[in-house]
Amino acid sequence: MRKLFAALMLTAAISAAASGEEGGFVKSDFYKTMGKNDKASVLMVHFGTTFDDTRKNTIDAVNSEAEKEFPKMEVREAYTSRIIMRRLKDRGIVKDNPAEALDRLAAEGYTHIIVQPTNIINGVEAKTLEQQLDMYKDKFKEVRIGSALLTTPEDYKSVAEIINKETGKLADDEAVVLVGHGTHDSGNAAYPAMDYTAKSMGYKFYVGTVEGFPEFDDVVKGLKKDGIKKVVLMPFMFVAGDHANNDIAVDWKEALEKEGFTVKVKLTSLGMMEDIRKMFIEHAKFMLENKKEDMISKKLFYSTQKD
Repeated sequence: MRKLFAALMLTAAISAAASGEEGGFVKSDFYKTMGKNDKASVLMVHFGTTFDDTRKNTIDAVNSEAEKEFPKMEVREAYTSRIIMRRLKDRGIVKDNPAEALDRLAAEGYTHIIVQPTNIINGVEAKTLEQQLDMYKDKFKEVRIGSALLTTPEDYKSVAEIINKETGKLADDEAVVLVGHGTHDSGNAAYPAMDYTAKSMGYKFYVGTVEGFPEFDDVVKGLKKDGIKKVVLMPFMFVAGDHANNDIAVDWKEALEKEGFTVKVKLTSLGMMEDIRKMFIEHAKFMLENKKEDMISKKLFYSTQKD
């Protein structure tokens, strides 16, 4: 039985290599799926922010970079936070939500869409977007969605290296505390995974969350255990909005100081780092040559194979 299992696994591996499968994806040229009169677009999807300077240095910046990287395609944007969209509308700034953006693209004759969210983790926001896109499969000939920032093990390592480059050399008793949003969703596991990955690479990073795990107390426990006295406090979010300017720069800073740490706040969000933005662009470009594997069809295929 073991020999049979091993043979099946080897056959699957050879088949995957031959078909170009890679980590749940199969090789598929996006442009070759297009006909003569088809039109393609890249839809950048962001949670959004009401902070004008932050929007310019993060959302607008990555949108502009997408336009340069996809010269053959129309680049559009959409926001997912209805609260942020309402507040912006009160100021005369109108943003489409994903459904509105997709309806507009369909009405304008676009047939092929690559959607690239700027989500940090594969949490509620990312999963909700995927559910929305499933409702639009019949309106377009091809819809592909790029991955969140932290998806593969290589993503975690790359992010750690980028942040290390941003923070520079630290003193022996100094460390970086990265504060993410956090979620009740299973995607929250990305935060402790990021913490573990960074430490395994030798970086003195401690990852916490505002509304998930690790919590503030977990971060403090780790800092004290390792003899850290000084902290560089940074947002682990795409934009430095309300959470960064209030929960992190004020609440977390004051709480850490009460615990005896010397705290320096560095409000450089992930989206303000050029190399992080490049990662999102690369995730979108990956979808030009790959599409998600149809696991249902794959399981059906294996179910019909004889032992």
